[in-house]
Amino acid sequence: MDLQDFNSGKYVKQIEYKSFSPEKIYHSWIISSPEINKLLAEANRLIGELNAFSQIIPDVDFFISMHILKEATTSSRIEGTKTNMEEALISQEDIIPEKRDDWAEVQNYIKAINTSIKELEKLPISNRLLRNTHKTLLTGVRGKHKIPGEFRKSQNWIGATLKDAIFIPPHHSEIPELMSDLEKFINDYEYPIPHLIKIAIAHYQFETIHPFLDGNGRLGRLLITLYLVSNNVLRKPSLYLSDFFEKNKTYYYDNLMTARVHSNLIQWIKFFLVGVIETSKESIQVFKDIIRLKNNIELEKLPKLGSKTENGLLLLKHLFQVPITDSKFISSYLQISPSTANRLINQFIELQILTELTGYKRNRKYIFKEYFNIFQRENTNANNV
Repeated sequence: MDLQDFNSGKYVKQIEYKSFSPEKIYHSWIISSPEINKLLAEANRLIGELNAFSQIIPDVDFFISMHILKEATTSSRIEGTKTNMEEALISQEDIIPEKRDDWAEVQNYIKAINTSIKELEKLPISNRLLRNTHKTLLTGVRGKHKIPGEFRKSQNWIGATLKDAIFIPPHHSEIPELMSDLEKFINDYEYPIPHLIKIAIAHYQFETIHPFLDGNGRLGRLLITLYLVSNNVLRKPSLYLSDFFEKNKTYYYDNLMTARVHSNLIQWIKFFLVGVIETSKESIQVFKDIIRLKNNIELEKLPKLGSKTENGLLLLKHLFQVPITDSKFISSYLQISPSTANRLINQFIELQILTELTGYKRNRKYIFKEYFNIFQRENTNANNV
């Protein structure tokens, strides 16, 4: 079926409302749109460049952890969670009580990303994997009563109430069949379709099915990265679209709804591919900035530590993974005395590597600000499609 002939589905009368029943997607697809093919070529080129950077950087997994942290805070923020990246990097006891629920949701998301990527080594992207990941997302947080790890057994909706809902997903009786169709589509090699087009369609379908009572948005966005990693489109999990979706939040939701209401899947895929292009550009720039910063510190600053250079290198390596620290951790991590840890911190401050974060006289925390800012930078290239 050509993308231009896509039929999104139909509304089904229930007792007091109409739910949307989407058409199945497991079949052949033809891409005849010149606009999509042009965007697809550009997106594939940039992902190839991103993969090259992720392979040439030593200890790249240290930097990937910050990509994951940013994704966890951004994707959760789309759903209303207010924890920022600085807060996500510190322990629960340092978070004010009224913000701990949000903090816990972000930590669950980080765990869900790491666990699901690890599970890809032995499981394909499947309903089993999605349910496992969903359970990790919701266990022990605000969605814990909404059957974590299980497809919904009741109707859900997007909006304040069912009566004024913006969108009512399919009746729960349709979920098993629709999710089975989605699973077959994701793992099928009988009908060749470019990976970026395939995951764009799969993300749309997942969000339309809305198979869980809560956490669909976060899991649907995570599905994108899981698919790209499992199919070796990404060598490392270094591309997350939540930042682009958040900055273009209205367009994100509007394009999903346009596909449902007007069967205009082409517009959604164009938006998705632009997201891949802009996010790839940003991620490539992040890697370039990391290389520049790493070289500057290792070649220009750390040699000034003299005999402490080895400890300085070890601390720097950790800071590239977790850019907020304190003297107690450094003392334990480097197996040095508290006074030696404090002297090393002061030297890092003098070298303009660390900055004091809290303003406290005791229990101070320090941030690797220049590195942290690389991930905080606004993506000024985000386009509206």
